[in-house]
Amino acid sequence: MAKELLKFITCGSVDDGKSTLIGHMLYDAKLLFTDQEQSLKLDSMVGSADGNIDYSLLLDGLMAEREQGITIDVAYRYFSTEKRSFIVADTPGHEEYTRNMAVGASFAQLAILLIDATKGVVVQTRRHLRICALMGIKHYIFAVNKMDLVNYDEARFHEIEEQLSHETADMDCELAMAIPVSATIGDNINAPSTNMPWYKGNTLLATLEDVDISPRADVDGFLMSVQRVCRPNRTFRGFQGEIATGHIHVGDEVTSLPSGETAKVSEILISDKNADEALAGNPVTVTLDREIDVSRGCVLSRNISVDSGREFLAELLWMDEVKLVRGRNYYLKLATQTLPAVISDIRYKIDVNTGDHIQSDEVEKNELAVCGVSVGERALFSTFSAMPELGSFILIDRVTNATAACGIILKAERNKRNLSWQQVDIDRQMREESLGQKARTIWFTGLSGSGKSAIGNALEKRLHSMGMHTMLLDGDNVRMGLNRDLSFSEADRAENIRRIAEVARLLNEAGIIVITTFISPLRIDRHNARIIIGDSYSEVYVNTPLAVCEQRDVKGLYKRARAGEIEFFTGINSPYEIPRNADVTVETVESSIEENVDKIMEMLKL
Repeated sequence: MAKELLKFITCGSVDDGKSTLIGHMLYDAKLLFTDQEQSLKLDSMVGSADGNIDYSLLLDGLMAEREQGITIDVAYRYFSTEKRSFIVADTPGHEEYTRNMAVGASFAQLAILLIDATKGVVVQTRRHLRICALMGIKHYIFAVNKMDLVNYDEARFHEIEEQLSHETADMDCELAMAIPVSATIGDNINAPSTNMPWYKGNTLLATLEDVDISPRADVDGFLMSVQRVCRPNRTFRGFQGEIATGHIHVGDEVTSLPSGETAKVSEILISDKNADEALAGNPVTVTLDREIDVSRGCVLSRNISVDSGREFLAELLWMDEVKLVRGRNYYLKLATQTLPAVISDIRYKIDVNTGDHIQSDEVEKNELAVCGVSVGERALFSTFSAMPELGSFILIDRVTNATAACGIILKAERNKRNLSWQQVDIDRQMREESLGQKARTIWFTGLSGSGKSAIGNALEKRLHSMGMHTMLLDGDNVRMGLNRDLSFSEADRAENIRRIAEVARLLNEAGIIVITTFISPLRIDRHNARIIIGDSYSEVYVNTPLAVCEQRDVKGLYKRARAGEIEFFTGINSPYEIPRNADVTVETVESSIEENVDKIMEMLKL
């Protein structure tokens, strides 16, 4: 009979001894192969272990980790004792690698959180505790390490134990216990410590072997997100995925969401073997007795309700170097669904020290925040507390494809659920035919004083002379009306561009050719504008050197920015990111306005 598997994570601040703790546990329990033990002894001769065994080398495999004595990447180790099998994720403690720690926490059932006895609870301890809670971990062992450095002081241990009790008071914990240890010496790791006779509890390994992490009570239902439709030939159509919760039998009636169609299960395959029943955690292929609408991203369910909508409130751990501001677009990966999404608003950030809610328009890397999320298509989801499988997600940057955030769904936002796009009888194509033109948005970008407005104005005059119907949206003009409520902070600048893109899209729907002349300094905001407007978007980069723009300084803005009178001025105290995929690039030093208009007209092919 297979041993029960426990998946756990080690986390905590830098140099708290996470790798040393697990390495010592494996060494003392004789869970190493002979070559691993010999290699450890040889490697320990080089470095900072003073000739003693450096147990951290068992997990810190990267050269940079060994040189700096820190963990950078997540190190996974499988080991087994007579009582239980384990998979441990040893995660980094440095704030720079918080996203790596979150990856490790996402798979774990239990967290060992190390605290340096000489320092007590620190900011990173609280951050990791909150991230573990975000990932749904409810079992915690607090290993109060380096007790040898405080002379095994019982009072110091109880002082830290009291701090931890305060930190976990408002958390939904099923286990929260502290164990005094010394990862280097080996106290209370595999065997009771003779240095701490006052501690009467179990050792760390014994606690891991005995801890009861029972699965969620079985439910009389079934739910599976469809990962793949298997169609090896015309006679077989199976739906593959891992059962998230519940159980399924041949003959059970299931509902396909979002279509709502029903069918009976005619066959269940686990691997390539037929089965009458399958349980939560089983990867299965299910066939149905009739053809219904099922594809990747759909959910098959029985007696389990699933929410469906476009708006929800979520708690996020922001992982990107680029700050989070409202209005930016991402891909949302939720179970097997991948959907376009936008952060509609930032409700508040969460102070990792106090848990206080902080009002803010932006979120920095490694910060926690509660945000409104809006998806472009109707999504199938649940709250994380009710069903983690449909209540957790990641956000993916559309430009870099990097993971920007991980999050959990707190609740559905129902105030916008009755909104839907109104279909009209007169569509865009009919309007374009009536006007005799193809609607476009020509998006000018460049520094202040680069010549955007001059070229945009000349382009509109050229198009107007050809009988085209146009609208020029100028940065200053829009700021004086539609966007008068926005400042020049990064969040408001992103919102400024989003609103302009939405206006341009609506004008395109009316069949109008739109010309916009905005600095739009960030690639991510221009990319979001391209997404909103769609295929009608064409980008024109006005490539004028900063020195030339500053020399022109028609409005005297550069002079004021240099004097410190203007905050967030592009090119001086705020960055401008040169376009990488502009449809056309023009310059105004050696080329005339008319020559640049000719170049743009050639690109437009009008």
